Amino acid sequence: MTLDTVSDQPVITAERFALRPVCAADAGPLRLYAGDERVARYTRSIPHPMPPGAIEGFIERALDPDRTEDVWVMEGTGQGLSGVLGVIALDRMERAQSEIGYWVAPAMWGTGIASEAVAALLAANPHAARTIFAEVFQDNPGSARVLTNAGFEYIGDAEAYSVARQAKVATWTYLRKMV
Repeated sequence: MTLDTVSDQPVITAERFALRPVCAADAGPLRLYAGDERVARYTRSIPHPMPPGAIEGFIERALDPDRTEDVWVMEGTGQGLSGVLGVIALDRMERAQSEIGYWVAPAMWGTGIASEAVAALLAANPHAARTIFAEVFQDNPGSARVLTNAGFEYIGDAEAYSVARQAKVATWTYLRKMV
C-alpha cells in the first residue's frame, strides 16, 4: 500500500483500486449510484428519491477544510474497473476514535470491493485512531460480514434513523481496536 497526499487527505492505494478524495467531477456517478434505492436504503443519510443539489452539497461538505469527516471515492479507472465504485468515509470522534461508513455501487456487490476498501483504510489509519466504530442495519448482513472479516467485534444492538426509509432501523454496532 502506498500513500500520496492530496491537500490534507491521503490517496490510499488498494490492490484493485485507489481511495481518493471526492471531487466535483464525481457528481454524476455519485448521483447515479447514491440515487439508487438499493444503496440509499442501507445508509443513514442518503435520501431517496435524491433531491436536486443533494450530491453537490455532499461534495461541498466533503471538501470543506473544517470538516470532521474524510470521504474517499473508490476509484477503479487506473486498474481497468469503472471510475466510481463506491464511497468510504471516516468521521472523527473524540479521544482518538473514528467511525467508518461505506457503500458500493450495486454492480460491484459481491466482488469484495467493500472488504478491500475497509482493509486499505484500516491499514492506512489516516486519523491515527486507536478505536474505529461501525454500524450497519441488521437487514444488511453483507456489510456485517465485511466488518467482522476486517477484525471488527460486535458490541451491541441499537437503532438509527434512515432518511431513505424515513424510519428508525435496527442496527448492529461494531468496534475495532487499532494497534
